[in-house]
Amino acid sequence: MGKLIKEGKFNYVEIGNGPPIIILHGLMGGLSNFAGVSDYFPKIGYKVIIPQLPIYELSIDETNVETFSDYLHEFILFKKLDKAILLGNSLGGHIGLFYTKSYPEFVNGLVITGSSGLYENSMGGTYPKRGDYEYIKKKSEEVFYDPKIATKELVDEVFESVNDRNKLIRTLAIAKSAIRHNMSKDLPSMKTPVGIIWGVNDNVTPANVGEEFHKLLPNSKLYWIDKCGHAPMMEHPKKFNDILKNWLDKNNF
Repeated sequence: MGKLIKEGKFNYVEIGNGPPIIILHGLMGGLSNFAGVSDYFPKIGYKVIIPQLPIYELSIDETNVETFSDYLHEFILFKKLDKAILLGNSLGGHIGLFYTKSYPEFVNGLVITGSSGLYENSMGGTYPKRGDYEYIKKKSEEVFYDPKIATKELVDEVFESVNDRNKLIRTLAIAKSAIRHNMSKDLPSMKTPVGIIWGVNDNVTPANVGEEFHKLLPNSKLYWIDKCGHAPMMEHPKKFNDILKNWLDKNNF
């Protein structure tokens, strides 16, 4: 994965040399969720950069999609990147969409997978019950087609987040912000090339959401991964990498 670099207000992982791919993680998603991408793409001539988003560090007023997009812009300026390819899962996809709408001149292309921004079924429609480990385990497993992907380590992390009051209120603030920053009216005017990689069996952002993104984004290509839930890059890393490489090659990035 590469080690965490700390510079100024930014913490990030950076691996390889070449055109930059900036990875935007989701709400409950650690940087390691993209291990498959960060292991493979530096070997074929890309630089992979994964900034740690300040999801739990800002004031409640600032805990929203727009502020995270501004943070990403500060990071891109800090790294002196002219243009980047953005890759986002879940909330990360939503941040990527909002950023691309706001700063199209800094984005070569955008890839979204299981992205919020149109609709999401957050944790199965109800907010997790604090203190109930079995419930959290079940809800974590529902994120994936194969429940075994929800390791004890991952479930422990989610359980800790929903039992930490500071994290819980910020999680709720982000959920409200995701609904408030619905992108349906913005997408038709976005000309940036967008790759949409979607799990056929996603319970959080179901298949019809991927189809709706494809319909609304004029320069988009939709790819499906079967027997796959909300985090394709974790459940099917090789297939995900093959699709992503194919999309990058098609667009000459």
